[in-house]
Amino acid sequence: MNRLDRLSAILILLQSRRVIKAQDLASRFDISLRTVYRDVRSLEEGGIPIIGEAGVGYSLAAGYRLPPVMFSREEATAFLTAEKLVSRLTDAANSASYRSAMDKIRAVLRSTEQDYLETIDNRIAVMESRRPQNRLSENLMQIVLNAIADKLVLEIEYFAFYRQEQTSRQVEPLGIFYLDNYWHLIAHCRSRKAVRDFRFDRISTIRSLDIQFEDVHAPFMKYVSCIYQDLALQAVQIFIEKEAYLHLGEQKYYLGFVSEETRSDGVIMEFMTHSLEGFARWYMSFADHAIILKPATLSKRVAEINLAIGKKIQETQSC
Repeated sequence: MNRLDRLSAILILLQSRRVIKAQDLASRFDISLRTVYRDVRSLEEGGIPIIGEAGVGYSLAAGYRLPPVMFSREEATAFLTAEKLVSRLTDAANSASYRSAMDKIRAVLRSTEQDYLETIDNRIAVMESRRPQNRLSENLMQIVLNAIADKLVLEIEYFAFYRQEQTSRQVEPLGIFYLDNYWHLIAHCRSRKAVRDFRFDRISTIRSLDIQFEDVHAPFMKYVSCIYQDLALQAVQIFIEKEAYLHLGEQKYYLGFVSEETRSDGVIMEFMTHSLEGFARWYMSFADHAIILKPATLSKRVAEINLAIGKKIQETQSC
């Protein structure tokens, strides 16, 4: 990015945030703090009223705004692609809001960019997953996001999968994330007195209470890291014949696939899984074409499952 483009981008960021730190600008544009200071000084010399406060960051003087910025073709295309994703991966209310915002973006585009978007609009598609899913309520995501912003307690009816029971909870929402085809809410559960992960599709009803909570929790991303990056993972290594390997498809990624080594007679695959039980049952689907190299506990569990299957078959045949 040349300096002129960077100065324009910095000005756009200043208009889009109340305060932005010099270090955040340096990280965003991969430049040194010294370059940030020089760029800000150049904007000030150009008449931009920037307020800088040590230890806080930069902001624009109240009321200062430039006319709408024209979007490039690449930026407009990115918005269009995002619209397709939002329409499929969020609830109806959030999707409608994004479509409305997209109409406003189209309105400020040059006619050439508008024509370009019309041409490619029907050439980009996001298909719904074939995996069965419960439909989200009309404005579930917006209720959650509003509660996060206003620090309001949420009351939810939630189906606890492992206990197989419907529960009523009051939770303090901290953030949401998307993983493996599902949206998740990270929130402090008042009844359990701990932070929990609530999957959106298991929330049957939700309402925002007129109760504010204190923001005394650790940063949201810290909880995400603890839950999904610091799991007690176990190393698994298997050998699978080439013919069977071709049928694995994308399944391996859900089991913690790490790497593989192709040989003349097959493939050695490495996994880091948090559930040997789940891995054992997946492995059984192609076990006649594979060998477990490690750990021994996995081989033992597969043998136990195989023995139980044999007994079930014998019982069925004797009836």
